[in-house]
Amino acid sequence: MIKRITIIIMIAIIALGAAFFFISSSGEDPNDKQADQQSKKTSPGNKNKDVPEGEPSLGSIFDLAKQGKIPGGNIVVGETTADEVKDAWGKPDETADTNAGLFLNYPSHDIDAGITDNIVSDLRSSQDPFTAFDLDTIESYEKPDDTRYYQDENNDQIILVYELSGGYVLKWVLPNPASNSDNPGVDHISLSKEINGDGVNGKNSDASDDRGNQNMSLDEKIGQMIFSGVNGTEMTTETKNTIKKYHVGGIILFGNNIESKTQTVNFLNAIKTANAENPYPLLLGVDEEGGSVTRMPDAIKSLPSSGSIGELNDPDVSFNVGTILGKQINALGFNLDFAPVLDVNSNPNNPVIGDRSFGDNPNIVTRLGIQTMKGIQHEGVISVMKHFPGHGDTGVDSHLELPKVNKNYEELSKLELVPFKKAISEGADVSMVAHILLPSIDEDYPASMSKEVITGILRDDYDFDGVVITDDLTMEAITDHYSVADAAVQSVKAGADLLLVAHDPNLIANVFDNLKAAVEDGAISLNRIDESVERITHLKAKYQLSDEKTPMPHFQSINKEVEAILQKVS
Repeated sequence: MIKRITIIIMIAIIALGAAFFFISSSGEDPNDKQADQQSKKTSPGNKNKDVPEGEPSLGSIFDLAKQGKIPGGNIVVGETTADEVKDAWGKPDETADTNAGLFLNYPSHDIDAGITDNIVSDLRSSQDPFTAFDLDTIESYEKPDDTRYYQDENNDQIILVYELSGGYVLKWVLPNPASNSDNPGVDHISLSKEINGDGVNGKNSDASDDRGNQNMSLDEKIGQMIFSGVNGTEMTTETKNTIKKYHVGGIILFGNNIESKTQTVNFLNAIKTANAENPYPLLLGVDEEGGSVTRMPDAIKSLPSSGSIGELNDPDVSFNVGTILGKQINALGFNLDFAPVLDVNSNPNNPVIGDRSFGDNPNIVTRLGIQTMKGIQHEGVISVMKHFPGHGDTGVDSHLELPKVNKNYEELSKLELVPFKKAISEGADVSMVAHILLPSIDEDYPASMSKEVITGILRDDYDFDGVVITDDLTMEAITDHYSVADAAVQSVKAGADLLLVAHDPNLIANVFDNLKAAVEDGAISLNRIDESVERITHLKAKYQLSDEKTPMPHFQSINKEVEAILQKVS
């Protein structure tokens, strides 16, 4: 009897235990389980950097960021005042007045609070919830709206930019990967918001993008797509008419427009003044490559050719060259440099590229060209990579006639396209497309007018969503075969955003009228125009362009930097 009772008791205990286990298991919240799995997710390149258990998931970080908050704090970007920060956290360990603005530093919280008009405009944090994530995990979770790069003496960084609702911008800042297999962890994050209409801490202002397709007339949109040359060395009625009547998006100056430092600064300031009523600042461009292609006035020393830089094959020197280029043209009042040349000079008989290229080795051209591009960008100047898809294997000068390259896509991918593809992945903003006929890809139109090249290769295959500008449509490679106005319409149909009409400003009216007629006739859709205008206005907002006048600069220190480069190549 006792034995039977013992067996019954044991069975009851087992049954109760099973029931308790079942209830506990069925009561688990599947959302908690999913969040826990996500928080522990790692990528192959960063296996040892697990996200600590219990820390916020990427989803919760993004959701909070849309409210102006970061995990573990009550500070709201765009709302909380500097006084409220001090009330909550006490006196900051340091107050730093940086190029990006005023920051209150709180090392004990691993947070720096950027202040604009006494409001928190930027929170930067290196707390564990953020540094636990890596590059692959973040990009896999959500593709960034923009990828930027920053480099100075102490940092070489990649920045993933996410434009969120409410005007917030979330940036994940990481060490720049040394190779495709490298997968760095996060250094810090930045959550920012524009205060009182001014760009905050390098944030992209959305204002131009929002206005671009809503409040602009068709005339204004078409004007934004034209990059015009001008006559003379000072403001004229003709140039003022080009700016005011045709609303052009950009102006380029050449050697015959530039006489001296003072004249150049005054001319560009007059151009900016003429555009003052336009809410969209002008792109002010120049071909400043160094070597044989230089527009610097006599008082400003010019850099050596890219070919001589290529012989050194030192990426640090190339980056310094880029920063000097940026400093030189920025000091004069320009904001865009048609450089670097990413053509591989594979044809020794090439009459137009030569030592404008970093050399005949695609790896050297890629490495040095990208560093020069980053140097230019580092100075807040827009860099234009050229001449896509590669002008290095041509036997004629496209200024004089239309070159033909008899290579197929596979052959181009192994040489000419290598530097451009890599530059796109490294943050290129603008690509100039060459006047080159590639019969194996498009037997009817040169690259600058070819949908197969611009939309097919550059946009679709290489995922380039930056601004595409044609090479000068007044070059004989075009004018010997087409009217400039017809070429402009075809280029837009092919996917180009900016039309460079660098010589003979009288052609601006023809290009403008033909584009407008093409839209009104339905040959070009308004959506096609809007796509380009959005890219152009986004670029202007990204670099925070303005039509403010440039003060008269001094070039002694910049000239010394040029001399140091010249000594290296001598």
